[in-house]
Amino acid sequence: MKKNQFEKNFLKCLFISGLLVMPFLFRRPPIKDWLIVYLLNAFTNGLIDKFVVHYGMVRYPVRAMKRVFDINILFDFLVYPLLAVWVNQFSKHDNLKMIAAKVMMFVLPMFFVEFWAEKKTNLVEWKKSWKWYYTLIGLSVKTLLNRMVISAVRRVDDAQNMKKAGLKNDHEQQSDKG
Repeated sequence: MKKNQFEKNFLKCLFISGLLVMPFLFRRPPIKDWLIVYLLNAFTNGLIDKFVVHYGMVRYPVRAMKRVFDINILFDFLVYPLLAVWVNQFSKHDNLKMIAAKVMMFVLPMFFVEFWAEKKTNLVEWKKSWKWYYTLIGLSVKTLLNRMVISAVRRVDDAQNMKKAGLKNDHEQQSDKG
C-alpha cells in the first residue's frame, strides 16, 4: 500500500463531501448572507493558517496541492467555510447565549477530528509551540466572530431597507398630496 494512502483517501472523501453538501447549504435564503459568511471565513482561514504555518507552529505533511500550498486549503477554503455557513443558518434567530452553545456544538467535533488527526495521521502536526487548546479556542472565537460579523451586516442591511422603505413611503405620500 502506498505511503499515506489513508490520509489521501480521507482528503478525497472530505473534498467530495464538501462539494456534495455545498448546493444544499446555499439553497436557503438569504443567499447573500451565506456567501458573505463563506467568503469571510475562507479568507480569514487562509490568512491565519498561512501565519501559523509560516512561523512553524503547525504543519500539514499530507495535504491537497502540496507542491503549491503549504496550508491546508481543503479545510481552509472548503470544509470550515461550509461548517461556518451551517452554524450561521442553524443559529440565525438565536440570542448570544444560544449562539455560543450552538457554535460549541459545531466546534467541538471539528476540534476532536483535528486532535485525532494530529495524534493518529500525517494530516496535521502541531509543533512544540502549539497547544491543543489553541485550536479549540481559535476555532471557537473565530466562529463566534464570524457569526457576529454577519449579524452586524444583517442589522445594517435591515436599517438600510427600512430607510429605503421610509423614503419610498414619504415620496408616495407627497405625490398623493400634490
